[in-house]
Amino acid sequence: MTQPTLWSASSAEAWRDALSSYDAAIVALPSERLAAHDLWYRHELPALVTSRAPMHVTHDEMVRITEWKMARGVWRAPNLVLVKNNAPGVVEDATMRAAGLLQQPGKALSAVTSLGGVGPATASAVLALMDPQAFPFFDELVARQVEGLGPVAWTAGYYRKYAAALSARAEQLRAVLGDTWTSTQVERACWAAAIHAGQRA
Repeated sequence: MTQPTLWSASSAEAWRDALSSYDAAIVALPSERLAAHDLWYRHELPALVTSRAPMHVTHDEMVRITEWKMARGVWRAPNLVLVKNNAPGVVEDATMRAAGLLQQPGKALSAVTSLGGVGPATASAVLALMDPQAFPFFDELVARQVEGLGPVAWTAGYYRKYAAALSARAEQLRAVLGDTWTSTQVERACWAAAIHAGQRA
């Protein structure tokens, strides 16, 4: 890495400032659809998903989650087609299964990645809605910052190491800052810092 990253920062102010700059980072990206998708994903969808028993996402929500993920990173149209081609009932069933497996992260991830067009990154976006502490969104800009993970690999094994590292950092921040940090907030702070530093996936 050629420049310092938020991950190595010890300043409480740096972490808080980075998290508060997330909205500005979203606006900084040249994507007309991202801002609306992001507001929906962060502020509307979590309450919808967690209010359901068992928790799950619908087919339409899965499509929009995929659009959000691609708009924030790399747009892969063939993957979106595959996601749209999942039968509605299959999406609900897979994500219900995942909700029942949150204490077994590998199995929860596998339940969602059983869907067409859904890899670990998109699956993590679903699981982050259900448990934002255990399942941060899997983002390349963030993974590059985490010391000891090595080159980014879009695999379940790599994601488990990534999620564990972000959860541990959230625990450290809670202890030091006294805030209610989750691994999802750690991910958003690191991502926003990378965007503002001029990095791109």
